[in-house]
Amino acid sequence: MPKLYSELASWFHLLTAPKDYAEEAEFARKTIVEASATPVRTVLELGAGGGNNASHMKAAFAMTLTDLSQPMLDESRRINPECEHIAGDMRTLRLGRVFDAVFVHDALTYMTTREDLLQCMKTARIHSRPGGLALFMPDHLRETFVSGVHHGGHDGNGRSLRYFEWTFDPDTSDTTYTIDFVLLLREGNSPVRVEHDLHVNGLFSRGDWLECLKESGFKSSRMVVDPYGREVFVATP
Repeated sequence: MPKLYSELASWFHLLTAPKDYAEEAEFARKTIVEASATPVRTVLELGAGGGNNASHMKAAFAMTLTDLSQPMLDESRRINPECEHIAGDMRTLRLGRVFDAVFVHDALTYMTTREDLLQCMKTARIHSRPGGLALFMPDHLRETFVSGVHHGGHDGNGRSLRYFEWTFDPDTSDTTYTIDFVLLLREGNSPVRVEHDLHVNGLFSRGDWLECLKESGFKSSRMVVDPYGREVFVATP
């Protein structure tokens, strides 16, 4: 597991603050509501991480948040104490109940093989009630992937973080790309500490996405463009 989701999890909200997710969370909320034929009250989020999306979406839905990383769930509990939190792998999670909608944000990018992606979709399908839906929001598709760099960070209570992020595809023949993070961490007046964190992410074509959604048991699926120009998928069981 990357450092950011384990030993450095307590820094996560200084890398990506909950307030920065307002636009994406509103897009997800609106898409879920408009795509559902019936009112949406309960939402299961797979790979909820630090709970940034849920911090906005919980005003509209009763959210159940799951993640493989217990430290990340701990961060989410601090900002979303009213939400249910459950540790589990999105490929194998089985809660024995269904929800009005299932939401999977950029945690999808850690599905690095087609089988991983298919298992995640099956989990979403199993937890979707009849007439419900699932929203999948990958960061990239094979057809639109572009390498790039980003930087940012935030100040907190006695702590500050700045980061440099380099997204790159070292082998265009496989189903992965990499993100290298350089994290600069400052606590109080202590010297800055530098950490490198490598993330290996999955990269699939539109065709792979649509085929896997069909194989996993969703009867229909369609692509939608989010506020950042990314192609995401809405599927109904």
